[in-house]
Amino acid sequence: MAKEVRLEKKLSPINVWALALGCIIGWGAFVMPGNTFLGQAGPLGTAIAMAIAAIIMIVIAFNYNFMINKYPIAGGEFTYTNMAFGQNHAFVCAWFLGLSYLAIVPLNATALALIGRNLMNNVFQVGLHYQVAGYDIYLGEILLAVVALVLFAVLSIKGVKFTGVFQTLLVFALVGGVVVVAVAALTNPIASFDNLKPAFAGGSGSKVAGVLAVVAVAPWAFVGFDTIPQASEEFKFSPKKTKVIMIISVLFGAGVYVVLNTITAMVVPDGYASWDEYIADLPNLDGLASLPTFNAANELLGTAGLVFLGVAVLAAILSGIVGFYMATSRLLYSMSLEKVLPKWFGKLDEKSKTPKNAIIFIMIIALVAPFFGRTALGWIVDMSSTGAAIGYGYTSIAAFKFAKQEGNKAIMFSGILGTIFAIVFTVLLLVPLPMFSCSLGKESYICLLIWVVLGAIFYLTSRKKKENE
Repeated sequence: MAKEVRLEKKLSPINVWALALGCIIGWGAFVMPGNTFLGQAGPLGTAIAMAIAAIIMIVIAFNYNFMINKYPIAGGEFTYTNMAFGQNHAFVCAWFLGLSYLAIVPLNATALALIGRNLMNNVFQVGLHYQVAGYDIYLGEILLAVVALVLFAVLSIKGVKFTGVFQTLLVFALVGGVVVVAVAALTNPIASFDNLKPAFAGGSGSKVAGVLAVVAVAPWAFVGFDTIPQASEEFKFSPKKTKVIMIISVLFGAGVYVVLNTITAMVVPDGYASWDEYIADLPNLDGLASLPTFNAANELLGTAGLVFLGVAVLAAILSGIVGFYMATSRLLYSMSLEKVLPKWFGKLDEKSKTPKNAIIFIMIIALVAPFFGRTALGWIVDMSSTGAAIGYGYTSIAAFKFAKQEGNKAIMFSGILGTIFAIVFTVLLLVPLPMFSCSLGKESYICLLIWVVLGAIFYLTSRKKKENE
């Protein structure tokens, strides 16, 4: 009888923290101060919003920690929903969550081209050129994304220990680059706390609305800490430690967002009286001036500043690819074990003990995206944020159910809160509201509808097949 191949317990606490933070922080953290945060909430408003969002995520993290300790196996939200409410609900949760994770892999890969466009004088804009939805696509940028996707798929298959160490090195590079620029902002007279005025965007009547608008992007901004339970079967430590690991990853994530946003506001280019005047003029600017965070690094440290911030951005992008390869493959692996997906997805590499087939599947799907550009991919990513909110909700309500059975009042309370937060986030994403800009665009609604229809077809087909077995 052949020996059963299982996932290996190779991940240390620092590896798991790096997995989470590397997934939380991506390209968006470096561009959203200019295109979202400052314009909507201002420097202090964004700091308040991120503090509120972090508290919400920590409440939800309590529910995840409770469920991880109850079911320390791969699958995360899918496993918890399956145990609490059965396979029908588990399928709904996993169908949306899987897309949420999967879409971020090619999103990070295509972000590599943005480094070339903004920091390397368009070095990869060579070869065949065409447009999709108004986005210029070049063969050189396609090849860059393809090489990254294939390379990191191979590395992810190589073994979870190698992946964990590599992810940790990337995250230290990410944090280190941000810290260097932050120290420069504190010591260079070019940056001034006086430049943080006005503290909020817009007039006094829009302060609360601006803060809430930034809070509303929390499911997108913090998606990543919830990748921790996907790897819980590979922990070489007690699952009880995940509470602290998740809290620290959320706080670090919020810290990086706030630090980058504050640095951006502290450095006002010549010719502008304040950061809000500069941000308002961004549509009329191009080059480095149109990227306020990178412009700030350049003003503070010159080329060295761009190098340090560039290293941080590159590390953020690569750690996102590695982290979501790991999280998505473990989700597919778990679904296969529960016979929601074919057995092929659950096959482990005999040598490295990683879900090789699931990783190859993710790579193949992700390789399609670079040919359609970031605009089209953005539609899918925007609507897949709904998947993260659904995952939060199912985990929270499952935690409430089991906590009620055990008489655990603290988790019952956090379970109710987490469920409410998840419902609010889902409503904000799906229902257009005047004061928020986080609701889905028309194209994203169409993508969501297509995904729902595909899910219904897949579910009904699988159900009919099981009935005939």
